[in-house]
Amino acid sequence: MIKHYPFQQLGKAKYAWLDTHHHFSFAQYYNPRRMGFGRLRVINDDRIAAYSGFPEHPHKNMEIITFVRSGAISHEDSRGNKGVTGAGEVQVMSAGKGIWHSEFNQGSQAASMFQIWIEPNSHNVAPRWDSMAFPKKATNSHLPLVVSGYVEDRQQALFIQQDARIFAGKLVKGSEIIHQITHQAYVIASQGQFTLGNGQQIVEMAKGDGAEVTQQKFVTIKVQQDCEIIIIDVA
Repeated sequence: MIKHYPFQQLGKAKYAWLDTHHHFSFAQYYNPRRMGFGRLRVINDDRIAAYSGFPEHPHKNMEIITFVRSGAISHEDSRGNKGVTGAGEVQVMSAGKGIWHSEFNQGSQAASMFQIWIEPNSHNVAPRWDSMAFPKKATNSHLPLVVSGYVEDRQQALFIQQDARIFAGKLVKGSEIIHQITHQAYVIASQGQFTLGNGQQIVEMAKGDGAEVTQQKFVTIKVQQDCEIIIIDVA
């Protein structure tokens, strides 16, 4: 089954420095029918104004993944970690037993990113932060694995405390791929246009949209316009 959530129907909030859309209930946006998707708890589509960002604040027992779409985000935390994550790059913070952090756009143009929160399978672990650059060139064959909680993937992907995988990347117009699903998948259209199909349904996806894919071992992606896609596979 595929359930489509158009960008226009997402929760939203706008401040002087932040324009954000929520795929699930978050902060001032509350929808009892949209409290998460399995262990996936948060997807925020954030646009951060120049020289602005999230000041230092705490988290505990949450896996927080940031996928930067444009610009760059500067990270600092109470464990002494510092780093800059640019467009097409990913950072992971395991909040574990507790951590304080800030995320800022130090550039002169707005930056955009997805914040993805996944509940961990182990609580009160040592907090950790890491980032990694992945191939940015569009392909016609597959979406790269960028985050995983499986031991066998540690050489190629950022690690999180959960049995989950996140795939993300760019596909060129005319591509058609079949993507395998282990648990259930939440698909985000970061850029462009494409369809999701399961043999019975075909859903049109456009920039900003989300979709839940359940009770499927595979989903077919057909690209109408060069696109960037994120697939979160988690129980």
